[in-house]
Amino acid sequence: MRAAMEVYMKSKNGAARICLAAAVFICAALLAGCAKSAWAPGKPLPKERVKIGVIHITDPFAETSGYSWAHKEGIREMQSALGLADNQIIYKLHIQDADNEGIESAMRDCIVAGANIIIATSWGYMEMCQKLAAEFPGVVFAHASGYRRNETNFTNYFGRVYQARYLSGVAAGLKTKTNKIGYVAAMGRDNSEVTGGINAFALGVERVNPRAQIYVYVTQSWFDPMEERKSARSLIAAGCDVLAQHCDSANPQFVAQAAGVWGIGYNSDMSKDAPNTVLTSVVWRWGVYYTHLVQSVMDGSFTTKPYFGGISEGMVDITPLAAHLTEGAAAEKVAAERQRIVDGGFNVFDGALQTNDGKTVGKDGATLSDSEITGDMHWYYRNVIEF
Repeated sequence: MRAAMEVYMKSKNGAARICLAAAVFICAALLAGCAKSAWAPGKPLPKERVKIGVIHITDPFAETSGYSWAHKEGIREMQSALGLADNQIIYKLHIQDADNEGIESAMRDCIVAGANIIIATSWGYMEMCQKLAAEFPGVVFAHASGYRRNETNFTNYFGRVYQARYLSGVAAGLKTKTNKIGYVAAMGRDNSEVTGGINAFALGVERVNPRAQIYVYVTQSWFDPMEERKSARSLIAAGCDVLAQHCDSANPQFVAQAAGVWGIGYNSDMSKDAPNTVLTSVVWRWGVYYTHLVQSVMDGSFTTKPYFGGISEGMVDITPLAAHLTEGAAAEKVAAERQRIVDGGFNVFDGALQTNDGKTVGKDGATLSDSEITGDMHWYYRNVIEF
């Protein structure tokens, strides 16, 4: 029996050594592959070596509009503009932004597969980008809507969406009859990205309709279709006859159409989702940035300076007002306000602004900076009501 056990153990140990050797070989091969595809600061990266990992919070290929869909369309625009092959793009889907393990696993999978650019499209991916950027200096990390970066391979990007929000507020203010306008918001006043959009929208409403008020219902989630529907119904029940939104899906627009009230879409053109409701949509054109990002990596000019484009750069805008839902005078008014922004003489958050709790922000003759609007705005404008 002992002799048999010794033979078995020798056989087992030999197999273990073989397995260990195989594992070491595989790891070495993977590391060699990563090194071969690595990016280096200031050095051009040939187009054929570019490989991009894109992290999505939902599945944009199963959607027709919304946040992830708009990012996916931006990636496709970039891919077409730069002539990248399909196998140079790796998509990771349904990566929830509160799931740190899932986020890390998705990003590491992309890097093992040879990705030298990681595009992280959701707010909650920021900390993992920071962590892995330090671990993988040969990979460029670009994070949407955040504020963290480093000096070598980790940047962030966003845009002056408040400009488009303001214009959509003008459209809403001209359309409402009840002077109650609903706003389905993913986050509360603690999140400047959302709050800045609400306040810009409120300023646009007030520009054309000082009597109207904006009722904000917070879902506490970027993507929660059931809560988005519930919020929309509650706002309509309170008398709101126009619904705007800062959430990922088109559900508020579906509810608005079913209830016979008007809507303002977000992220993508939602008129195709609710053609009898949507007056206009605030849209992102992410392809503008993605083309800029990947081109800069390819030609060796990439820096981690944050990217922040507006209407003039083509990064954000609104869709044309629905002619069958709006008056011609409304389109003319929105166009005139848009031109004020493009000309550079109007910055939305100009002068002394009154908050809904009686305070004053800003001062006459000055305007709030982009960093204040997107990173330090924790108040609501005077015509905003927290629902």
